[in-house]
Amino acid sequence: MQGEEVDGTSNVGKPVVALHCSGAGAGQWRALSDALGPRHQLFAPEHYGSEAAGPWSGTHAFRLADEAARTIDCIDRCGSKVHLVGHSYGGGVALHAALARKDRVASLTLYEPSAFHLLKQLDAPAAASAFSEIAALAQETAYAVSIGDLRRAATTFVDYWGGTGAWLALRPSVQAALMRWVPKASLDFHALMEEPTPLGAYASLAVPVLILRGEYAPRPARLIAETLSARLSQARSLVVDGAGHMGPLTRATFVSRLIADHIAAAEAAAWPLVTPRARRPGRQGAFASPSLVAAVL
Repeated sequence: MQGEEVDGTSNVGKPVVALHCSGAGAGQWRALSDALGPRHQLFAPEHYGSEAAGPWSGTHAFRLADEAARTIDCIDRCGSKVHLVGHSYGGGVALHAALARKDRVASLTLYEPSAFHLLKQLDAPAAASAFSEIAALAQETAYAVSIGDLRRAATTFVDYWGGTGAWLALRPSVQAALMRWVPKASLDFHALMEEPTPLGAYASLAVPVLILRGEYAPRPARLIAETLSARLSQARSLVVDGAGHMGPLTRATFVSRLIADHIAAAEAAAWPLVTPRARRPGRQGAFASPSLVAAVL
């Protein structure tokens, strides 16, 4: 697994670019590297605010395009089309990069992409309520940072996405790293909520797309995943049994296997084309559990 150093002439393996969630880093994708094996070369560029990438420069209001720039550069330096993977904030960045380099993306895998701007575009009370929920989380996190209570800010953020008690379950070293990172959270929320891309633009992504979400996904993440699944012509959705928003970390081996299988299917041109259609209430995607991997994919 590599960071941003890309050798475009390398024949080591087909390139996979994986984008981590807010507050994490390239190490999030160790299990995916194992699942992909030697046939693929995994690149995991880190976002601003990570200890490797450093802080945002502050030269203008932060945009998702600013975050996506290094991912786009990574894609450009690869010698062939890339398989693009993103989780949460990384999923929002992946969507931006995929639109910017549509002819350079071979497949797309998104686990609960935090494309919060889409919630503002949906004409439904549930979407407005979901956006308000995220706005409240962003405001509460930013306020705690503004008064210097980084522990409170990080606890608020982590317990929302990981469930009550998630913060206390973390090792002290991880808590300390998240407290160093959490001032960046407001930039992430702003970039995701103010992204100008219209929902209809994503329909132009004519590549195999796998959209994953946890069984216990927060309401905003669930609605975004369901919306994208319905709007992308080659999308398939899976619900990971027993997982929440942090499934790529808490169920790393299993989720990584789903991603690797999707990439293999895309390379084999075996992905079934799925046209957008209304889904039955209560069934927004197939369920995936360890015992069902072979049956689902």
